[in-house]
Amino acid sequence: MRYSGFIFVLALILSLNIPLFAQQPAKTHSDKQFDKAAQFYNRHDYAGALRQLDDLTVDNPAYAKAWLLKADIFYDLQKYSDAVASYKKAVAIDSIIFPPAYYIMANLYFDLEKYEDAKMNYLKYLTFKPKIQAELKRTAENLILCDFRIQMLKNPVPFNPVNIGPNVNSPGFEYINAISLDESQLYFTRKGADPQSDESFYRSVSARSSTGQLNWSPAIEIGTPINTPGNEGALCVSPDGQTIIITCCSRRDSYGTCDLYSSHKVGDKWLEPENLGEQINTSAWESQPCLAADGRTLFFVSTRRGGHGGSDIWKSTRQNDGNWSQPLNLGDSINTTADEMAPFIHPDGHTLYFSSTGHPGMGGADLFVSRMDANGVWQKPENIGYPVNTKLDEINLIINAKGTEAFISAEREKGFGNTDIYRFELPVQSRPASVSYVHGKVYDKNTLVPLSAAFELIDMQSNKTVVSSSSDLVTGEFVMSLPVDKDYALNVSCKGYLFYSMNFNVSTGHDSVNPVKLDIPMQPVAVGEKVVLRNIFFETDKYELLSDSKSELEKLISFLSKNTGLHIEIGGHTDNEGSDTHNMTLSMNRAKAVYDYLIANGINADKLSFKGYGETVPIEKNDTPEGRANNRRTEFKVISK
Repeated sequence: MRYSGFIFVLALILSLNIPLFAQQPAKTHSDKQFDKAAQFYNRHDYAGALRQLDDLTVDNPAYAKAWLLKADIFYDLQKYSDAVASYKKAVAIDSIIFPPAYYIMANLYFDLEKYEDAKMNYLKYLTFKPKIQAELKRTAENLILCDFRIQMLKNPVPFNPVNIGPNVNSPGFEYINAISLDESQLYFTRKGADPQSDESFYRSVSARSSTGQLNWSPAIEIGTPINTPGNEGALCVSPDGQTIIITCCSRRDSYGTCDLYSSHKVGDKWLEPENLGEQINTSAWESQPCLAADGRTLFFVSTRRGGHGGSDIWKSTRQNDGNWSQPLNLGDSINTTADEMAPFIHPDGHTLYFSSTGHPGMGGADLFVSRMDANGVWQKPENIGYPVNTKLDEINLIINAKGTEAFISAEREKGFGNTDIYRFELPVQSRPASVSYVHGKVYDKNTLVPLSAAFELIDMQSNKTVVSSSSDLVTGEFVMSLPVDKDYALNVSCKGYLFYSMNFNVSTGHDSVNPVKLDIPMQPVAVGEKVVLRNIFFETDKYELLSDSKSELEKLISFLSKNTGLHIEIGGHTDNEGSDTHNMTLSMNRAKAVYDYLIANGINADKLSFKGYGETVPIEKNDTPEGRANNRRTEFKVISK
């Protein structure tokens, strides 16, 4: 709260020690100088007032009211350091002449980022037992922030931002949006330096030097139909690179001021963006999308009803029918009564980065990280730290798949324009789990023609689908992100082909530079063709199906339901350990277990048969553990179609 314009009157009354209408004492020379300065001040002639006050404080440096009026003038002139110095002079002369001076000084120190001094003056102000509720509220809030920022400044995090160069950054504004899993492509929004210029999307391609440095090519517009003559801003690209979700404002088919739209890539062409629909978009403002690594979970920002205040972060999941679920607010552990913005969910699926003006920060909007616990609950956000966060607004943050480097949009000295994109090493305490990615191609086994096939990746420990996507219609290529040191089951299906399954482990040796490479040969449906069901599991020497087999069995059921003319044989196979009779019986029982499961789940028994082969049809030698493991298998063979 400001006291500008009232200091003269207040100081004059405070100086009186006799009744207001009693005989006034004769004015001193200093009083007359002060009255003249006050007249200049009331005419807003600050220069004239300061000349009088300068003379007065030279002649009578202990005249406290003069220092108060000088402080008020400096405050009005936004010379805050000078204002603080004058207030300090006044209260040093007379500590109780004007108690609000401590509150004003505290606010000024706070704005000047001198938090120790701000805290001291707030506490001094409270000793006068002030009554103004707005001041008490601000004092309480700022005391908390003082303690927080003092600790942040005393414990800075490592931060060495590197401008990624003039091929990306311009004299205008650049806002980082996305980086591909292999760090080869950078997507961002650019707005020209002219206030009337529109926002558009750009892309830059990188090449890694021998020292590991990323060198970015001259940025080019993504082009139509993604960019239009209007404003587009805040995009995300799915981990497989085939879906883009963008924010578009004031379009004819919009539900509100700004809506979310999606486009899919076919070859190197983007299709016309389509509105995500009324489940996602409302009459309010929706923006700043981010797709999770599963390709189905969308985080975004909205000012819709039902939030905690300002803009909140929401989440929706794309259902099997392609529709989006009713969005869920991330809750009060993430959202506050202020603004939460720019969510980025790391490919590990459990680490969320976002910007907020509501959680304790360094000023403006700060960057935070929150981690999901084992129960799916977001934990209390942690400030990424000073000097990553400053008194300015820090909003956009993107983390690479490896979790070691971050890209930020920031206004810094010696940049190329207003807001540039910088790269920096992410502080260890703010890093996500390391992830790798799988890159491959789906093709016809006989003709080698690329195929567009649907695939699911399943975490074998949780039996949950972690990625659901498809290979590119033109190239057959696919890419998906996944945490390391886990076992995964992969199921691939394509109309007219037998489905494909496998399981594999991603070790820490795989990262964005050294991904897992998988090429998937698909077998056309033909009599005599066989498919190994690599994700059917039994305990050693037993034939009861393990729960880990369920997802594979469901895929087989789906395949048979779509190909009702097929008759298949379920075959069981073992390695050569144990007697021939034992192995034959075991393999027969295992094949029957699958046969029984299929019938129990609606598959016509007339279309099924089963047989145990024991150790008689090995696909590898039995002289290694790996060979024996591959020979212990369940498969199906097309008998007729």
